[in-house]
Amino acid sequence: MKKVIASALCLTMVGTAMFTGCASKQEEKVLNVWAFTNEVPDMIKRYKELHPEFDYEIKETIIATTEGAYQPALDSALAAGGADAPDIYCAEAAFVLKYTQGSAAQYAMPYADLGINVDSALKTAEIAQYTVDIGTRPSDGKLVALGYQATGGAFIYRRSVAQKAWGTDDPAVVADKIGSGSGNWTKFWQAAEDLKAVGCGIVSGDGDIWHAVENSSSTGWVVDGKLSISAEREDFLNISMKLMENGYHNDTQDWQDAWFADMKGEGPKDILGFFGPAWLINYTIGPNCGSKDEDGNLVGTFADGVGTWGDWAVCASPVGFFWGGTWVIANKDTKHKDAVKTIIEWITLDASENGLQYMWANGTLYGEGGTKDAVASGAVMKKSNGELDFLAGQNMFDAFVPAGEYATGKNLTEYDETINGYWRDQVRQYTSGAKSYEQAIEDFKAQVAENLDVTVE
Repeated sequence: MKKVIASALCLTMVGTAMFTGCASKQEEKVLNVWAFTNEVPDMIKRYKELHPEFDYEIKETIIATTEGAYQPALDSALAAGGADAPDIYCAEAAFVLKYTQGSAAQYAMPYADLGINVDSALKTAEIAQYTVDIGTRPSDGKLVALGYQATGGAFIYRRSVAQKAWGTDDPAVVADKIGSGSGNWTKFWQAAEDLKAVGCGIVSGDGDIWHAVENSSSTGWVVDGKLSISAEREDFLNISMKLMENGYHNDTQDWQDAWFADMKGEGPKDILGFFGPAWLINYTIGPNCGSKDEDGNLVGTFADGVGTWGDWAVCASPVGFFWGGTWVIANKDTKHKDAVKTIIEWITLDASENGLQYMWANGTLYGEGGTKDAVASGAVMKKSNGELDFLAGQNMFDAFVPAGEYATGKNLTEYDETINGYWRDQVRQYTSGAKSYEQAIEDFKAQVAENLDVTVE
């Protein structure tokens, strides 16, 4: 009788101070997931659909990174702890080092402490080293974060423009023309001259080279607490000016209308291509390369004389780099280690055909016919079908598997998002003639000194 009364009271008085124990029992199978898009929360929901025995409620908190809103909110939630603290949280490339190696790294639980056999799993899945380096906490050498995408960069180019310049669109030939794998830009500039001779540009704007320069640099922006302008990043001033003075581009700014117009082939002159990872194909060039119907769907192809869909191919970059990515982290104070392990392992390390990455690579996570993407596991990409109509049937994994192996993750800092903005602005002012080379560098240093806790000499 006492048990019946207690149960009834629990149902009717849950939430009162006297019966908080009843509420905690109801809440004990709740996973708090923090992210800046719905991508990872939706993956976890999909896992639940595929594995009904995983009976955890997913409580998602999604805060966009626009206007810097995500990080302060996440930091507060991690510091506060308690029942509402994140069990799993995400960080993107622009600020991931803060959570894996910087000022908030202490909140992360090593994957090994979740019970994951890290060394074996990394080897089996053939995870690109740059993602491991970024996700490894230097204070103890432990892996605390991994991603699910491969964001190693390649050169994504238009076949018809290559045909105009060289009489072929063969990726092997174009790779040779731009100096793929050379580690320098020498052949790339000759290719730019070839394209200029037929009235075309090699890239849309200097931003299309910046990410390759930034993430192939020998050092990051901050070394031992001091601002460091590597030779490669300083040389971007010269690269940008060379593009401008020689008319090798359409002088666009990335993420603006003129940049998107070049993807569709509607700029002042046709351009050869863009440096970027597979996501640049799926989420940027693809959606912006043709006409759209009233529902926003692309209609027509390059073969139909509409836009540039199907007029693309991909080859290796002159330098190894990566651009973007999302890393998944476990809170050291989570009360649901087993559940968190299950989810993180499935998203980041499971190389089987039942893992997230295999379905993500083959476009089958939500059924057949979905978007194919490059994934963190080289082993998965090697056994997956990466053929895309967008690339006229080319298997994109032939380029993106080596791209991941070619990239380095040892030149990031937790200040990159801010410092990159300062640098790109000064470079634009230099190439427009508003500032001298020396003044641009001096003003850049002043911005860093005034706004960041970084020593500037």
